[in-house]
Amino acid sequence: MNEPIVARHWLALAAPKAAPALATSTVLILGRIWNANGAEHSVGNAALMVVLAAGAATAGAFASAGRAGDPVIAGTAFATSGALALAGVAGYADGLSLPLLLWALATTVAYGLAARYWRTDRREHDAYERRTAERREEHAHVERVEALRAGAQIEVAREGAAYAEALAAALTARAALPGFDPAQLTRAGLPELPATDTTKEDW
Repeated sequence: MNEPIVARHWLALAAPKAAPALATSTVLILGRIWNANGAEHSVGNAALMVVLAAGAATAGAFASAGRAGDPVIAGTAFATSGALALAGVAGYADGLSLPLLLWALATTVAYGLAARYWRTDRREHDAYERRTAERREEHAHVERVEALRAGAQIEVAREGAAYAEALAAALTARAALPGFDPAQLTRAGLPELPATDTTKEDW
């Protein structure tokens, strides 16, 4: 049974590719809003963001250390640390040069990390499609073989039935001829026929 082909909308295809840029742009915009609301040159706010960013980076380092490290948690922690650092700089700085520089750097790093996961996901998707196609081809081959085998068995049964019918008709026709001797057929190796009384009593 053929599965329906569903064409995804171009927005659904483009959304994952735009996610890193949207994330870093959102952090930059929020940082500049924070800057306009009193965070510019605020040492306390800057110190808070430094502590939070360092804490997130430390958590990512612990999550990635050792054989039991979780790459998902580590990646999330490092991404949070970078976002906090970008937001802190965007909120503290009085100009746009440094925040835009850090935004470009963060966006580039985000796309570099995302490209790795996209490649892995693409390889897994291609491997799944290949295994699915191989299973479908194998099942189709088995179905074709079984159909041919069933057709051959039906044809043999038909031929056997036709041969038996023709043999019975021939024996019936031969038995109606004068001088028919069933014992002679038995001596020739044919199956023994039931004895029939061919004599008639004269009244």
